[in-house]
Amino acid sequence: MRMNAATAPVFDVIADWEKLPADVSHKDVTGVAVDSKDRVYLFTRFPHRILIYNRDGHFIKSWGDDLFTMAHGLTIGPDDRVYCVDNGDHSIRVFTLDGEPVMTIGTPGEPSDTGYERLPNIEVHACECIQYPGGPFNRCTNLAVAPNGELYVADGYGNCRVHRFTADGELIQSWGEIGVGPGEFHLPHGIACDAQGRVLVCDRENDRIQIFSPDGEFLDQWTDIYRPSDLTIDADGLTYVAELWRPKGKKSFVHGEMMVDHPGRVSVLDDTGRVLDRWGGSSDERHMPGNFIAPHSIAIDSHGDVYVAEVPYSFALRPGWIDEAHADHQIQKFIRRS
Repeated sequence: MRMNAATAPVFDVIADWEKLPADVSHKDVTGVAVDSKDRVYLFTRFPHRILIYNRDGHFIKSWGDDLFTMAHGLTIGPDDRVYCVDNGDHSIRVFTLDGEPVMTIGTPGEPSDTGYERLPNIEVHACECIQYPGGPFNRCTNLAVAPNGELYVADGYGNCRVHRFTADGELIQSWGEIGVGPGEFHLPHGIACDAQGRVLVCDRENDRIQIFSPDGEFLDQWTDIYRPSDLTIDADGLTYVAELWRPKGKKSFVHGEMMVDHPGRVSVLDDTGRVLDRWGGSSDERHMPGNFIAPHSIAIDSHGDVYVAEVPYSFALRPGWIDEAHADHQIQKFIRRS
């Protein structure tokens, strides 16, 4: 489905973009990011590592084997620092482009106290097991670099907060509570900063994007969206949102039980949250090129091309929602043609 397509870019899909070497494999691509030379970095699971490709999808090299507990978010800053968010280890490791360690934010292996304890009967999502907000980190999710170099971290699976740091990793402030009101979260998942310094947070299980000032003041929310997993902003100020599949019968904290299937998709919004375009959402052919099973991360290169990473194994194959034949649907490139 296309909406106001004349005002939004048009793309051609390259579904088989990744040229995997014979001795390299993975079951999920949890994060995707692009460096200053338009090389594409994938953060993978099973095994957990960083894979690097050129724009045409040809493999360059890998690093990070045996470093990560549970790969999740990946960000490359303007200075080409690589921020790897490990939500199983409650930490963020920062590297050079070649994988040399720069610093670690958080204490590896030590979650902050939020009263989180996974309960057997989950009504909507395990984030409902969080009892109260805490400090950094409890199963952190993603990181954004602000125009002034400060760092913002979404801390969502075991917490309900956004944490603000200096460029050197010193904590400045935290904000967020449990709930559905302004400044409250049910799984802050993706995060980005726009050219104005606004902080955009994917409040995933509340089906919205919340917008904050640099110091955490609530400014607005965009609700014409469901299950936003990640977002990125292009050179024209358009926001691209990867929205995760919510199957029929599953619940939202704000919309209740789903009476129909809501497939994964990408939405393109202007800087006020107005939807310009949507693509890739199919319940019948979600495994086909250009469509999505479990979009989890999204990135844009200097040419305006879009990369969408998916986690079909963790999200859909293990619960039995897809079969093995469709489980390799992990990374697609969309080439901008207008």
